[in-house]
Amino acid sequence: MATLKIPDPVPSPTDDAEKLRNAVQGLGTDEKAIIQILGCRNASQRREIKETYQQLYKESLTDRLRSELSGDFRKAVILWTYDPPERDAKLANKVLKGKKKGAKQLQVLVEIACANSPHHLQAVRQAYCSLFDCSLEEDIVSAVSLPLRKLLVGLVSSYRYDKELVDMNLANSEAAKLHEAIKGKQLDHDDIVFVLGTRNVYQLRATFKCYQENFGAPIEQDIKKCGKDDLESLLRIVILCLDSPEKHFAEVIRTAIIGLGTDEDSLSRAIITRAEIDTTKIRGEYFNMYKSKLDDDVIGDTSGDYKDFLMTLLGAKI
Repeated sequence: MATLKIPDPVPSPTDDAEKLRNAVQGLGTDEKAIIQILGCRNASQRREIKETYQQLYKESLTDRLRSELSGDFRKAVILWTYDPPERDAKLANKVLKGKKKGAKQLQVLVEIACANSPHHLQAVRQAYCSLFDCSLEEDIVSAVSLPLRKLLVGLVSSYRYDKELVDMNLANSEAAKLHEAIKGKQLDHDDIVFVLGTRNVYQLRATFKCYQENFGAPIEQDIKKCGKDDLESLLRIVILCLDSPEKHFAEVIRTAIIGLGTDEDSLSRAIITRAEIDTTKIRGEYFNMYKSKLDDDVIGDTSGDYKDFLMTLLGAKI
């Protein structure tokens, strides 16, 4: 499912730290060496490299990379070097401290809460408290207005059961509750927040299937009929992240690269946060949805070290 390619055998953290030290010392920076090392190591290996680098050279590898690199390449490499829970905590905080808080920005919180495991979400919340001396929920309450606040707090506070357990009677019952609220255009109804924020993903997928079978249309289509506000948009993203996260991230990538200019932040986030999870599935969904190869589109819209780094995470030869 992941596209990250790790060499066999894997060099020791000391070897990698020494090579990275050589890459950032002297005249000029060896960007290709940085890509070849960090772009081909998983989260635990990157953590060991950072710890070893700190022990050997008495400086932070992340800080050194920040001073040596530039542009979108630097931002992408730094984002990749963070531990996944720390990375997502920083992404969430950036959104909550930013000026704009529409569906496009707040979808980052939905991705963290709905497209990852319950254990990861718990780790993100712990990392958020450690990094920012405040809970993720508290910052959402202070930064986001109703009705989006109610939905987001419900999602990030969730700790879903992570095994495949489905009750079809419950699926039919809760599909009816969701339909009733959506039909009445009460998208912040307690039933919607409760169902989406508590049930395991397998149960929810069964509920969404029952919804379509019982009421004749996909739930996201009925939500779309309610209007074009941020709540409608965000709810549709919630449904997609719970039902098929690979389709959501395929959409994020496509939106980032079509039209005039490239949304590098969204493109980097989608590839970096999923490279160790499901980028193979995202690649397949991208082709199914757009009849175009994801790799070709990313190559066509990026350049230089930034392009090479993203393609390395996607498992391509550079």
